[in-house]
Amino acid sequence: MIHVCSLSKVEETVARTGAERLLSLLADGTEMVRPASILAENHLHLVMHDIVAAQEGMTMPGEEHVRALLDFAYRWDRAKPMVVHCYAGISRSTASAYIIAAALAPKRDEAELAKTLRFLSPSATPNPRLIAVADMLLGREGQMIAAVEAIGRGADAFEGIPFELSIRD
Repeated sequence: MIHVCSLSKVEETVARTGAERLLSLLADGTEMVRPASILAENHLHLVMHDIVAAQEGMTMPGEEHVRALLDFAYRWDRAKPMVVHCYAGISRSTASAYIIAAALAPKRDEAELAKTLRFLSPSATPNPRLIAVADMLLGREGQMIAAVEAIGRGADAFEGIPFELSIRD
C-alpha cells in the first residue's frame, strides 16, 4: 500500500500506517525531518521543484529523479506500507504514487489507475514532467501521459487530504 500525504502530515501518516519506507519529494531548502521509525536506508529524499519546464534557479524533475524513484520502488518488499509525500501532497507525490503503482503492476491499465487516483484524491494534480519521464522509462508509449491528461487538474486546495493507493498486479 502507498500512502500519500503532505509534508505536514508525514509524521502522523507514518505512525498511523506503520510504514517502513518513505519517499520525500521536496524543493531544495525545504526542511524535512525523517521520522525516527524510518531507517535512513528506507528513506529516499529527492530534491526538485514542482515545475514542468526549466526555470532559472529551480530544479526540474528529470530522468535521474525518476530512475532513483523507480529503483527505490523496485527494492520495496511491500511487507509494510510506503509513504510518499511532497510539500502539499498534490502534485509530485501523486505523480510518484501513480508511477510506483504503474511500475509495480505493469499490466495495470494506465487510465484505470489515473481514474482511481482522481477518485481517491480530488485535488491530485500529478506533475506532468514526472509522468512524462516515467512513461518513457517504463515504455508505456504515451499511455501514462494521456491518462493523467484525461483526469485533468484536480480541485484547488492548499494541501491534499492523505489517501492510500493499492498496488494491484
